[in-house]
Amino acid sequence: MFGFRLSVKQVAGVLLAGLMASGTVAIQAQAPRHTRRETSANRKARIARTTAETYNHRFEVAGGGGFLRFQPGSQLQKNSEVTFFMSGTYFLNPKLGIIGDVRGAYGNAKIGNPIDSTSPFLSFKPQISEYPLMGGVAYRVYAQEKIAVAVTGEGGVALGKFDGDTKGFTSASFGLWQSTNKPVFSIGANFDYNFYPNLALRIAPTYVATFYKLDPTDTLHGPPGSIQNNFGVNVGVVYRFGKIR
Repeated sequence: MFGFRLSVKQVAGVLLAGLMASGTVAIQAQAPRHTRRETSANRKARIARTTAETYNHRFEVAGGGGFLRFQPGSQLQKNSEVTFFMSGTYFLNPKLGIIGDVRGAYGNAKIGNPIDSTSPFLSFKPQISEYPLMGGVAYRVYAQEKIAVAVTGEGGVALGKFDGDTKGFTSASFGLWQSTNKPVFSIGANFDYNFYPNLALRIAPTYVATFYKLDPTDTLHGPPGSIQNNFGVNVGVVYRFGKIR
């Protein structure tokens, strides 16, 4: 009987030790969850600080290149042009900014065969170029730690050069626009990926409307022209500096 009682005590002791051990394990198991909650809170606070720092910059400069589809004459096929852009933005607040923008576009016009007997026949594609100088506004519609999206609207004047590579002929000989300065406006969007609060990669789809016309003496190459609807995209780097507040 004594041996039986001793066995019961031993069993009870083992059970008690097991319960205590289980409680200790349960307490230890809860600790990491508490640590994770603290880490998540710290992470959210860090993201909030970084986001505020990123979009609290007063100035933003950007530059890069891309391409544009451009129509060089009333009856000519569109050509692809290589572009560059340089812009500066002054932010009134973290969302609204004022833009100054300089762009350039270079391509070779597809003049094709002459469309009348008086036009020279030359098997080459003359180089043409345009230089839009614009100002406008940018408005951020989305701003997070790594991604920002802004819409832009700009207007100004576009310098056109269409007869610099026509082998001594005029632009009117090929149905190209007259080399002159005309109004231009553009709408687009800036998609920024932030490497750091002050440094980002920008991808900017753009629509550019130009108003070039044919030479007034050119009555052989179709309508004089009204509006050219040109589409393209620019890719570049953004640098931010200064503080709004």
